[in-house]
Amino acid sequence: MSQQHMHETNLFAAIRKFVQSVRAGIDPEIATLAAATSALPLKNLEHWERFLSWERYRAWQLAAPSKWTLLFRQKPGPTWLDLCSEDGYLREKTLRALKHGAPNAFFFALALRRLNDWVPQVRAAAREALPDIASHTAPQHVAAALCALLPNWTSWGRLEATEQETLMAISAQDEVKRALKDSLIASPSGPMVAVLAQLGRKDTLDAYLQDIAKRAIQPSLRAKAYRCLLEGRMTWLAGREWEWTDIRRVQKHLKPIHGTRALSIQAAFPDMAWQAAEDRSPIVRRVAGEMLIRDWEKTGQAPLRLVRQLAADTCPSIAARGRFLLDKLEPPPA
Repeated sequence: MSQQHMHETNLFAAIRKFVQSVRAGIDPEIATLAAATSALPLKNLEHWERFLSWERYRAWQLAAPSKWTLLFRQKPGPTWLDLCSEDGYLREKTLRALKHGAPNAFFFALALRRLNDWVPQVRAAAREALPDIASHTAPQHVAAALCALLPNWTSWGRLEATEQETLMAISAQDEVKRALKDSLIASPSGPMVAVLAQLGRKDTLDAYLQDIAKRAIQPSLRAKAYRCLLEGRMTWLAGREWEWTDIRRVQKHLKPIHGTRALSIQAAFPDMAWQAAEDRSPIVRRVAGEMLIRDWEKTGQAPLRLVRQLAADTCPSIAARGRFLLDKLEPPPA
């Protein structure tokens, strides 16, 4: 049995048990459903949302109502599972009714996806409810959901400036900021560079950039943090637009659009360059060489000892940058 099939089997059993308790008029126990969804990967949320929607419908059809439910006509209140309902009215009602935190990162990610819902009223309800839901949810769950969604949120076709502000406001909550910083530092894989770039739209993590540059496990993330500190700005992918390459042949391609913002903090350039040059990864040391060349083109100066260290680097591309600067600072005799 494949891992995905095992997840689907466990999830259907949890959904059926949950729906049966709701149909029986019993206060549903979310723990079983939360345990089943906690094991799901957050990288394929669209698939799991469709799966939940369909299995929820099947479970409601299969669950036999008790005689007490029929007698008193009890109507169960909205639950976290109703975020996947095919009924837009129920999705909106659920968002407005949820006054407590999400049980795990999966359900909070589903709630965040309602910012891209095709029903405008559901998006409005998500904008109003999500900040309060986030404040009552464990910060590590909020951080995990944001890390899963932010790398691809620029492809959400219905996401407007108001929805973007809602997401940024959630990420700016104090406990969430610290949880995001810890997640970025501790993550050994995944699109953490894209997460840091998207969070850079606001000064959410500016104060933590030096800590991320020193301690992050991923070399590419340390390189991104050092680049931002050395440049004094943050750059992110804001979206894509079509650009004609040959209008006569009706050929075009998607052109990336980048946004830029100056950092709210200032870091000493020589100190950051030294730290980057002494990093264990050539990816980070290459950034130090590149930024030294760029700074030399502006100021005509560069720390000679650091340049010599780069020129002696074991990585050929870094050594080439160091030798280039060394030739400029110490021209060979004619």
